[in-house]
Amino acid sequence: MSIIDTTQDLEAFCLRASNYPYVTIDTEFMRDKTYYAKLCLIQLAYPDQGKDSFTLIDPLAEKISLQPFFELLAKESVVKVFHSGRQDLEIFFNKTGELPKPLFDTQIAAMVCGFGDQVAYETLVNQIAEKRIDKSSRFTDWSKRPLTDKQVNYALSDVTFLRTIYEKLSEELNNSKRLTWVKEEFDILKNPDTYSTDPDQSWKKIKLRRKDSDFVKIVKSISSFRENQAQKRDLPRGHILKDEELIQIASQRPKKIEDLYNSRLPSKALKTGWIARGIIECIESSKLLPDEPHENYQYIPLSASQIALIELLKVLLKFNASYHNVATKLIASSKDIEMIARHEKPKIRALEGWRFEIFGEDALKLKNGEISLTFNEDGLHLVTV
Repeated sequence: MSIIDTTQDLEAFCLRASNYPYVTIDTEFMRDKTYYAKLCLIQLAYPDQGKDSFTLIDPLAEKISLQPFFELLAKESVVKVFHSGRQDLEIFFNKTGELPKPLFDTQIAAMVCGFGDQVAYETLVNQIAEKRIDKSSRFTDWSKRPLTDKQVNYALSDVTFLRTIYEKLSEELNNSKRLTWVKEEFDILKNPDTYSTDPDQSWKKIKLRRKDSDFVKIVKSISSFRENQAQKRDLPRGHILKDEELIQIASQRPKKIEDLYNSRLPSKALKTGWIARGIIECIESSKLLPDEPHENYQYIPLSASQIALIELLKVLLKFNASYHNVATKLIASSKDIEMIARHEKPKIRALEGWRFEIFGEDALKLKNGEISLTFNEDGLHLVTV
């Protein structure tokens, strides 16, 4: 099979693909030394058994424009099928400013079809397509040419078996009337905000143990600086400053560049002039940030009874998820569980819609003593008190 490396061949393939109800898509990319992913290969297939129904597209070829492919992504009569497609979609969004529509993600679909949390593609290939794939080429350098036969076969398997997986999962969702259960997750993938990081909001992705105001202000300021520079210079965040280093700096609050140079932080990046200057400027400017009254910086420890309730709610979540064949992660997060334990009826997804029906209602009843969990030789049971 030849790899498509001209616009003319790409246009011909996309024209054929546009006549089918769906296409399966995957990408290979490199991101070790950049902020934005470098697209190295596109895999594409449509539902036909012929040898011409799948292909590889070389975006690094000199004589190719990806415009025919992007036009296929925008064609609303064709469903674009991915497995764990968030990074693929981010690449396309950054290149075109648009997202494929409509789209379908088999990893999300599998989560309401009894395959557990974030099921791997290989697992679905084994269990649904009843095939085996060679994953030895997964972490190879996809920017090098020519590609090896192993790389080609691996790349193609990411879209050829995906056709069978999509058809089986789509049928299962329709039969079980659970398509609306995954719609909310699909909507997140279709939201452009999913693929854009506002530097001023980037601090929220950092796990903080301290929540005092001055500390958080410094974290905010440095995190915003780091994100801005990462985007501007196309560098990974960690190449500028790692999260743990950022937290340590916010705790130590150095006043001069010399203090950074003399610190025990292992990062060589701190010896880079523009990074060190930026950090010191951020610490100084953080003093000007306002205290936002709606932000609660003081973390209130959980009581012993709340901690016990959280453990019970986790058991209930696993029990109900298993009964309904739905992944726990799709029903409620750890934060949701804590919110239920802390507050009377918090506004969270776990207490809305289908999630409330299969878990949230029981969670509130368990909290209020209306039901209890019991265990006997037959297993775990819910009992009305």
